[in-house]
Amino acid sequence: MRNLHNNAADIKSRISLVALLARLGYEPLRKAGRELLYLSMLRDSDTKPSFCVNENLNVWYDHGTGKGGNIIDFGMAYWQLNFKSTLKKIGEVTGDDCQVPEPLQTGVRRHATKLPHYHIEAILDLGTTGDITAYLRERGVWNAAHELLKEIHYYVEDEKKQRKYFYAAGWQNQSGSWEVRNRYFKGCLGHKAITFIPGAEDRVAVFEGFINYLSWLTERPYSPDSILVLNSLALLPSGIRAAREFTDVNIYFDRDLAGWQATAAFIKAMPQSIDCSCHQPGHSNNNYK
Repeated sequence: MRNLHNNAADIKSRISLVALLARLGYEPLRKAGRELLYLSMLRDSDTKPSFCVNENLNVWYDHGTGKGGNIIDFGMAYWQLNFKSTLKKIGEVTGDDCQVPEPLQTGVRRHATKLPHYHIEAILDLGTTGDITAYLRERGVWNAAHELLKEIHYYVEDEKKQRKYFYAAGWQNQSGSWEVRNRYFKGCLGHKAITFIPGAEDRVAVFEGFINYLSWLTERPYSPDSILVLNSLALLPSGIRAAREFTDVNIYFDRDLAGWQATAAFIKAMPQSIDCSCHQPGHSNNNYK
């Protein structure tokens, strides 16, 4: 067992995820800061690059599934193999010439790179920061957002203790964490979870993301429905469990492959569910996530 874990540690520190992806035939479509963006090879429905790789940290994150990790986590998700078989497969595909670049200094022991962490500095009412206000107005959800969103001001600190400061519109999920959005970033500060807003005891409206919900609410400001926002299609099972107590379930997912598949799963689990995606504002536009 020790040899297996030693091999895993060697692969994580030595084998480049970017090089592995290239060997598998995948190239990034663009670069954003330190991240390389790919069409997700873990999903068939990706039309915009949402699979991110940080080449310096040798880690990945798939925004469509809400999952990420190191090169071994990727291999297990991509090939659907167990841990031991994944180590062997990575070695077969890459050989010994797909190494993560080493520091230029010689004679210096390389330490594991720590992932950056975030710290929330302030949670403010909407209207404090002009850029956030303008972003929500552009999305057409400003009027609906006042009682439901906050401004989240936070910083991210890297392994060198260097900080970068950000702000975004924030939507709280059931774990107490914040789903954050601005013009340039879509993510979560903390643990992913669904969001539930109680209303009618027998009727619930289900959405993929909070922008979808706010767009819907803008046209139906007095709807009595209970609201369920998944915050990621990766949380579909949690959403289905939460919706089981309702007799009327109206689903407003995007009209794309991922949305259709999620809707089909909901209806299979609860035949009383109704696909209402054609009534969702901007239903043909993925910008409403």
